[in-house]
Amino acid sequence: MALRTPLLLAGCLLALSVGAMAGTAHTYAFGQPASADKATRTVEVVLQDMSFSPKSLDVKAGETVRFVLVNKGQLLHEFNLGDAAMHAEHQKQMMQMQASGMLNATGMGKMDHGAMEHGDMGNMGNMGGMKHDDPNSVLVGPGKTAELTWTFSKATGLEFACNIPGHYQAGMVGKINVD
Repeated sequence: MALRTPLLLAGCLLALSVGAMAGTAHTYAFGQPASADKATRTVEVVLQDMSFSPKSLDVKAGETVRFVLVNKGQLLHEFNLGDAAMHAEHQKQMMQMQASGMLNATGMGKMDHGAMEHGDMGNMGNMGGMKHDDPNSVLVGPGKTAELTWTFSKATGLEFACNIPGHYQAGMVGKINVD
C-alpha cells in the first residue's frame, strides 16, 4: 500500500508532462506566436469591462503584431485570437474553470491560471508546475498589462475575444481583418 501512492503520483505526473509536451505543437490556420523582437508594429488594446478598444484591426498577411493589453476594467479579462468556433470551444473550458472555483470575476480562485502559463496576470499567486500553453491567449488581471505577439497568415473570420463566461456574449469581441 505504501508503494501504491508514490507510483500513482508518478503516473499522474508523467501523464501531465506528456500532455503538456503534446500540447506544445499548436498550429493555427491564422498564424503563429512570435517573439516581441520580431514585431513590425505594436498595437495597444484597452480592455474595459465588456469592451475592447479598438474594436477592429487590419493586418497584412505575414505581419507580426505585438499587442500590449491594458486592462482598465474592474474584472479579469482575456485576449484570445481565433475564429468564432474556437472561441465557443474555449468558452466551455472557461466555464468549467469557473464552475470548479479556479476562476472568479477578478482572478483565479484555488489555482493560479497565470502559473499555468496562460499569460501574465500580474503575479496573482503561483501554484507552479502546471502549464496551459495556449499561445494565442493571455489573461489580464484588473489594472494589469500583458503582451501577446503574433505573426498573421491569411485568414477569414478572425476575432479577438474575451472568453471569460458571459463576456463574449456581452460584446467583448473584435474583428481582425487579414489581407
